[in-house]
Amino acid sequence: MLTAVTRHVARGLSRSIHLCRVQSTRQFDQRVVDRYLTLPQGNTILATYVWIDGTGTNLRCKTKTVSAYPKSPTDLNVWNFDGSSTGQASGHDSDVYMKPVAIYRDPFIPGNNCLVLCETLDSSERPLPSNKRNACAKVMERVKNERPWFGIEQEYTLLDSDLYPFGWPKQGFPGPQGPYYCGVGTNKVFGRQVMDAHYKACIYAGLKIGGTNVEVMPSQFEYQIGPCEGVEAADQLWISRYILDRVTEEFGVVVTLDPKPMTGDWNGTGGHCNFSTFAMRQEGGIEKIKEAIERLSKEHDRHIRLYDPKGGEDNKRRLTGHHETASYLRFSSGVAHRGSSVRIPRQCSKEGKGYLEDRRPAANCDPYQVTEALIRTAVLQDWSS
Repeated sequence: MLTAVTRHVARGLSRSIHLCRVQSTRQFDQRVVDRYLTLPQGNTILATYVWIDGTGTNLRCKTKTVSAYPKSPTDLNVWNFDGSSTGQASGHDSDVYMKPVAIYRDPFIPGNNCLVLCETLDSSERPLPSNKRNACAKVMERVKNERPWFGIEQEYTLLDSDLYPFGWPKQGFPGPQGPYYCGVGTNKVFGRQVMDAHYKACIYAGLKIGGTNVEVMPSQFEYQIGPCEGVEAADQLWISRYILDRVTEEFGVVVTLDPKPMTGDWNGTGGHCNFSTFAMRQEGGIEKIKEAIERLSKEHDRHIRLYDPKGGEDNKRRLTGHHETASYLRFSSGVAHRGSSVRIPRQCSKEGKGYLEDRRPAANCDPYQVTEALIRTAVLQDWSS
């Protein structure tokens, strides 16, 4: 998945990493591929191990044969890969361990096969710098009695093989924003088939995908993962991103999570995080929500640094105070206010309980860092360990 893109020459596409030109995979006849994918495999299970590489944003995978479908991650072996080829190790000590932590059904290879989300560990079995899950899981364990729930809204943008937004006029732009959000019709939606295919694939995999919709900028979409408790929310978001990468691979398009894929009068791309504890969800929980927001206001700068992979620099292009965002320079909150840093949904305000929505995380955020930060600030009030 492309999580940032460098400036597209003469087209205004903001890009921050080098990308090679991609070729469409549509030249492959899927009927020929299916002839082999549907061959019987007996009792053999194909387990595809998935991990986050050294960028902290991109995903990698490799598949191994196992003799039985795993009932838990501990049923699978710790495996390894060449970390010198993923930015995670040097050539003289290149083996990186993959420790299975979660299992999902594989929507891509027919049969009783699985996807395996993994943590990455060095030769001394210590978490790599790109492994943010390890610390997040420890924090979630500390607050398990609080029953923290997270629901993450993942926005993304589809690009054509030339890395210009999918469906946009070449050398030009579509009409202004307005008719595209939750739109219907050929001139309003570019890529609905990808959105729907990803939705069904996530359901098949066993993810708690709450819904999906077309977004404000043409070729921009959103889906929601959750509510999930503890570290599971970030686990599922990462696997949903892997599934999105694989789906777009098959459609011959590119997906980017860049927070501001197009400069100008176009919405950015976010990863809003909805959060609550058990106390917030009970009668009178609105006071706990307001208390959490007050705590978040005092750690605004810290959260901005943690809410994108470049210490807040990516998000500065998105959090301008325009296009349904609050400025990254100051904290704000409000009821039903989509121009605030943190929003209380109107229904929650009316019922006096529920959850808060942190609208600051970028689309390319690491959800382990986002959810850990919310717990450290809003619940533990502890950044010391």
